[in-house]
Amino acid sequence: MKLYGMLVSPYVARVTLAATLKGLTLPATPPPGGGLKSAEYLALNPLGKIPALEVDDRVIPESMVILDYLEDAHPQPALLPAGALDRAQARLLGRIVDLYVMNSGGVFFRNMNPATRNEQDVESGKAAFLKSLAHLEHFMGAGPYAVGDRLGYGDVAILPCLLMMQNIVAAFGITDMYAGHSRLARWWQQMQIDPAVSTFIADYRVAVTNFLNRR
Repeated sequence: MKLYGMLVSPYVARVTLAATLKGLTLPATPPPGGGLKSAEYLALNPLGKIPALEVDDRVIPESMVILDYLEDAHPQPALLPAGALDRAQARLLGRIVDLYVMNSGGVFFRNMNPATRNEQDVESGKAAFLKSLAHLEHFMGAGPYAVGDRLGYGDVAILPCLLMMQNIVAAFGITDMYAGHSRLARWWQQMQIDPAVSTFIADYRVAVTNFLNRR
């Protein structure tokens, strides 16, 4: 298997984290040809996005689809819960993060420079972001992890994305994005003490900080 992408992408990071938890070695490799829109990479993945997983001369794009592939191809240790409803909940959390939480982040990227910042857009972005967190809070599990009582698929799906957003929104005055969200706050506390993800959190924070400093 070969994973194309850069670790700073939360979508790439969720795949590398899932692979690590499954005992697989799957480092991220930069797309061939020097970029996402290179002819070489578009020949592999015409979507022109990362990540993409190459397996036996076939290519799987989209991080959540890749998570499902890893779960099917390498079922042990399992990341998805055993029950059908819990499995659906874990997948739902990933969808909420991708479609709502991360989708609200574009306005922050466009306004990183204070000198050219559109404050009206920023305020609208903040409202959308906080609303998306409320949606995520509603569907989070009641235990210490995203779903159930052990680290799994839901945690992998949301952790890199929330780490990325935590770094970004801090520059816009949202310094505690878990305030008022008891389930998310409890989950975040658990992530910080879980030994299986502590190294990942530290490494990913460094990658995000370096990325933002270059912008």
